[in-house]
Amino acid sequence: MANTVNQANTRTASARATAKKRRNQLPFAILLLIGIIIFGFVLNGIGVKLPIYWIFGISFGIVLQKSRFCFTASLRDPVLTGSTSLTKAVLIAFAIASVGFAAIQYSAVQAGNPVPGFVSPAGWHTAIGALLFGIGMVIAGGCASGTLMRVGEGFMMQWLSLIFFVVGSLWGAHDFSWWKATFMTNAPAVHFPSLIGWPAAIFGQLILLGALYLIADWYGNRRSSQNS
Repeated sequence: MANTVNQANTRTASARATAKKRRNQLPFAILLLIGIIIFGFVLNGIGVKLPIYWIFGISFGIVLQKSRFCFTASLRDPVLTGSTSLTKAVLIAFAIASVGFAAIQYSAVQAGNPVPGFVSPAGWHTAIGALLFGIGMVIAGGCASGTLMRVGEGFMMQWLSLIFFVVGSLWGAHDFSWWKATFMTNAPAVHFPSLIGWPAAIFGQLILLGALYLIADWYGNRRSSQNS
């Protein structure tokens, strides 16, 4: 009986300590907010657009942290846990981005301007890069957005991932001329709206994303019913 009481007291003290630590984070949050505002004014003195970029970056980071949005998790969770919520969120994001970019490009083409943005060539370098990046994401436990989000949360292992993320990017930039000459120069650069027409390209992509969404939703419900 005494041991049970002691264990209960220990758990209560631990819970109180945890709550106290959480309450003590408020001063740090206030100081951080003040620092964000001050740095925004500093950026405004350097360039008018820099505070806009600063606010957008902070807001995007908050959205990532609260939503736990991660491209790695969207592909990993269906296999490990059966959850497809992030997978469906990524597909919705792709659909919205597709409509937005299509509107921008179509408006430019209608005005007689070239297609804005980069129409990058697709070839073996795309498959090799995807494989290497996929392996790296699994080892690091997150993609670029997930790594940056967890660095902001204070996960020390993600600091190591970020360091080697930078090292790998610098290495890739150093060898980019070889990749371009070997794989990218003769690889086809396909712009589907120019090839099959704007309606077929846009609606075809939306239909494909919608089909993948339905498959992900069915798979998630099926795994959920099996685990319950």
